[in-house]
Amino acid sequence: MDFLAGCFGGAAGVLVGHPFDTVKVRLQVQPVDKPLYRGTFHCFQCIIRQESALGLYKGIGSPMMGLTVINAIVFGVHGNTMRFLKEDTPTNQFLAGAAAGAIQCVVCCPVELAKTRMQMQGVGEKKASRKTYRSSLDCLVHIYRREGVRGVNRGMLTTLIRETPGFGAYFWSYDVLTRSLGCEPDGRFIIPKLLLAGGMAGIASWIVTYPADVIKSRLQTDGVGGVQRYSSIMDCVRQSVRKEGYMVFTRGLTSTLLRAFPVNAATFATVTLFLMYARGEEEAPQSQQSGL
Repeated sequence: MDFLAGCFGGAAGVLVGHPFDTVKVRLQVQPVDKPLYRGTFHCFQCIIRQESALGLYKGIGSPMMGLTVINAIVFGVHGNTMRFLKEDTPTNQFLAGAAAGAIQCVVCCPVELAKTRMQMQGVGEKKASRKTYRSSLDCLVHIYRREGVRGVNRGMLTTLIRETPGFGAYFWSYDVLTRSLGCEPDGRFIIPKLLLAGGMAGIASWIVTYPADVIKSRLQTDGVGGVQRYSSIMDCVRQSVRKEGYMVFTRGLTSTLLRAFPVNAATFATVTLFLMYARGEEEAPQSQQSGL
């Protein structure tokens, strides 16, 4: 039941947050010498004006497609790790979350690769004159045929570097906040408290891992235009810092943080309402779900 609730909650989070994610990726990978967008809100305006509102949802099929498997891994690993550790403490929550984040990278990396490639397809065009990929699945098939398994898993190491501390920080923050807010099952304002805790935990996890996400996006889109710019993670870091300074690691951060809170709010609201209906009002708030 928790798994099913997590799937519905995650789907709601994707629907709410994907436009912000598209803007984040566009800002992260745009050329510094000829930038297309002046900032987060200008990027939103340009995409809607040039590509229609549907342009904000490019690549949404990929996260939706991998959502069920990713949630199954995250919740399964987290729950089993907590049972193995036995004691429910913030430290153990971090360790269990980190383990879940690391293992789900096997699915998360290819899913995000397809999402990122789809988001960069037809930039500035309301109707792309020539689409390289028809869908997220078609994108992965194309990459596999050209680059094999290695190509499908491009950015795996940076995804691992991002997701391991990211999920650890999420579950730790969520645990600390719910304890501080007094989120007891029979307490007052339990749903607003859970939404606040989830939203703030999501923001905290992104702040911790955002530099790795910038590098991941650049590596996963590298070579799309036919020119390979980076030979490794460190080469990408060196070139990015040399050309754009250390502020490069904050590119798209505004849209990410704007996305983090509503995504988690939508996820937790959906999960809570689903469990209230399925289990009864008192038992629903006891489940912890994630919406990174």
